[in-house]
Amino acid sequence: MLRQKFELDSIEMRRAYCDALIEEAEKNPNIVAVDVDVQYSMGTKPFYERFPNRGINCGIMEAHGIGFSAGLSATGIIPFFHAFGVFATRRAFDQVFLSCAYQDLNVKIIGGDAGVTAAANGGTHMPFEDMGIMRNVPKLTIIEPADSAMYKDAVKFMANTHGNFYMRSNRRKTVRIYNDDARFIIGKANLLKEGRDVAIIACGIMVYQALLAWEMLKKEGISAMVIDMHTIKPIDKDIVRYAAERCKAVVTAENHNIINGLGSAVAEVLSEECPTLLKRVGVKDEFGEVGTQEYLMQRFNLTALDIYKAAKKCLKEV
Repeated sequence: MLRQKFELDSIEMRRAYCDALIEEAEKNPNIVAVDVDVQYSMGTKPFYERFPNRGINCGIMEAHGIGFSAGLSATGIIPFFHAFGVFATRRAFDQVFLSCAYQDLNVKIIGGDAGVTAAANGGTHMPFEDMGIMRNVPKLTIIEPADSAMYKDAVKFMANTHGNFYMRSNRRKTVRIYNDDARFIIGKANLLKEGRDVAIIACGIMVYQALLAWEMLKKEGISAMVIDMHTIKPIDKDIVRYAAERCKAVVTAENHNIINGLGSAVAEVLSEECPTLLKRVGVKDEFGEVGTQEYLMQRFNLTALDIYKAAKKCLKEV
């Protein structure tokens, strides 16, 4: 499943996503793309070119776009709605909650520029809270791919599964960690490395950082487990329990506020079912700011070194 050599992907995440969406739309005429003037930034322009009558630009009106998508869904259409993560969640939460989820409709929401990947767009466009907001929506599924390889399975699953989804996305190139033939099951985490000392549970761009931390720990004789928790809700409780039973401690890593994100979801499972020492690597209750992604990952302590330090601290405390 994992590539032998990790390297920067040859295509942007947004293009890989759009290719996957076009592939599903070729098979299902009910799939449409709904945008809020983000066809270029979110990468859906090729969809509009392939299906001129199945791409709808609502203008910069996110709440309206979600409500419109809900209406389409009520008629049997399968809308894939695209917006920056902050506006797909904070700005349109009432429409997501009432128009989509409360009505048990079938709307797929793609939130772009997850966390620090918003980079130069700064704090106003930098979602550190979007997973936390969406975790509060009953029966809504939350996905965050680690690289472009997951899009094919994720989009196929969303297109063929009734229900409301929120997929956190990164539009630019990321480090490719999976092979082209890697397979993903939504709701079932990927165990990437076995270990017995500390388990690292990560999502999104932090999966690569977790693998780098694994290398650092290995050099010191520390056996680390690495898990890609690509589905944040519903979380894979079985693998969380497995990690806690096999290892002495758990570290979570997310490109998100540690409040009500992946770390909180894992903490809920551990506290209720298998109490285990936990350290959370993520944004410590702060607003975003302008900067390069590399700078921001250091600024908010989202690097492999931060995961490594958290793991070492855990092992000193157990």
